[in-house]
Amino acid sequence: MSTPIILAWSGGKDSALALSQLQADDRYEIVSLLTTFTHDYERVSMHGVRRDLIVQQAELLGIPLAESWINKGAGNASYEAALSTTLSKFQTQGVQTIAFGDLYLEDIRAYRDNLTTRLGMSSLYPVWGEETLSLALRFIADGFKATTCCVDTKQIPEEFCGRRLDSEFLNSLPESADPCGENGEFHTFVFDCPLMSSPIEIEVGDVHRDGQFIFRDLLLAE
Repeated sequence: MSTPIILAWSGGKDSALALSQLQADDRYEIVSLLTTFTHDYERVSMHGVRRDLIVQQAELLGIPLAESWINKGAGNASYEAALSTTLSKFQTQGVQTIAFGDLYLEDIRAYRDNLTTRLGMSSLYPVWGEETLSLALRFIADGFKATTCCVDTKQIPEEFCGRRLDSEFLNSLPESADPCGENGEFHTFVFDCPLMSSPIEIEVGDVHRDGQFIFRDLLLAE
């Protein structure tokens, strides 16, 4: 029997690559995606993607979406309490594993491992340790398509925000930047991939600034 798992889902590149890896492995069955949203904005807490875009992704992937909600400015304690509430519903159904799309940051993995252990679950990292340039190139070659929705201007120029993640994007990144944005250089939204039944038609909207971070609002095309 395959192991039922939940996949932490940001809607971005690494989540999609982790999903692809898991779906190719018959040891696992993905029973749900899991996204944390912020009440005040109805957006992904990490990088501001609108909830309706994430809902659309889940529908086109054919996988249920579980939602964990926190308030604006919530700290780790609030995040962990919300996550515990959401995950407890799955635990009663026998789901004991949650997967993450992290690549190599040991401190992030240690935090996740500690958290999932405290919640009585185990964690899984399908793309952990893969060389990031190769991973980014594979993402493009395999037909995954994404747009950048947030950049850290202390690491890369703001002009990278709102751009398509393609070979030209990778070639123009500063040498100091990770090709997958693992150090927070940029975040993405996947609008098309081989796992979806059809693409999501999006429009790139306004620019929003929050200190060193630049966000591009992504909208469902009318």
